[in-house]
Amino acid sequence: MPISRARTGTASSLSFHEVLSDDGTRLRAWTNDPEGAFPGPTVLLCNGLGTNPWSWPALLEPDCGVRVISWNHRGTGGSARPVDTDRVGIEEFVEDGLSVMDHFGVDRAVLMGWSMGVNTMYELAFRHPERVAGLFAVAGVPGDTFATMLGPLHLPHPLARLLTVNVSRAMRLAGPLLTPISTRLPIGERAVALLSHSGFMLPVHDLEATALTVKEFLTTPLGWYFHLALRTSEHGRVSLRNIRVPAAFVAGTWDVLAGARDMASAAARIPGATYTEIAGSHFLPLEHPDRVHTLLREFLSRVSG
Repeated sequence: MPISRARTGTASSLSFHEVLSDDGTRLRAWTNDPEGAFPGPTVLLCNGLGTNPWSWPALLEPDCGVRVISWNHRGTGGSARPVDTDRVGIEEFVEDGLSVMDHFGVDRAVLMGWSMGVNTMYELAFRHPERVAGLFAVAGVPGDTFATMLGPLHLPHPLARLLTVNVSRAMRLAGPLLTPISTRLPIGERAVALLSHSGFMLPVHDLEATALTVKEFLTTPLGWYFHLALRTSEHGRVSLRNIRVPAAFVAGTWDVLAGARDMASAAARIPGATYTEIAGSHFLPLEHPDRVHTLLREFLSRVSG
């Protein structure tokens, strides 16, 4: 049952729900359809690691035309940590996604993934194809994500993986020292404007929505976040040979966290899949929300047609 609602100046009402996953972990799920009466298609959003609803401002508008159900990852955004703290990999996220679908009474849906959420949705499609009507990937690859990072630098995959995994290990160790600083950073529109000209993130569509996204993200202790990252880094490539539903990939040209060339390669291995490249970074839902939303609506039309 719904446990709370929220409204921001840039978003429609959200409702948050308490959901138990298969191993008893309490999840904070959410939907942009608080009254449960939305007439349009339902999409299960497998979000970026540790991110939140405000990462998707276009989906929070009252006239977005898409019913979204999603959840916050284990130990982030009000979701509990599991009793076994190693149960935070992609396989567990698949269990969580299915639990969210069951909670909302959704037997089959289009899956949309962002970043590490693309790993989750492809693993779900591989294990439970009967629950999946289509796959819409934004700035993410179907497995072995760490090997595709630093894509614009054109590093060999083994070297990219070695560098990014070791940085994550160092950040997990440094997390207890850095978290008291990160949770107190003054994140406002000026800070976001600086961040969005850093190259890591490019100029965003809405400074206020992005500030809220970053603030919420930084509530997660950094040691725990990089523990999640390292567990998800163990997820290998998902076999694409049996994907039989419509698929689309939306990549950012300058994405340093999910290489565009690897997304294009994945799209080429799925019959009928589409590939769209946008001049942006990893944060396409914040930089180009309207473009990504239009592509999603077109994809949903293709699936239903």
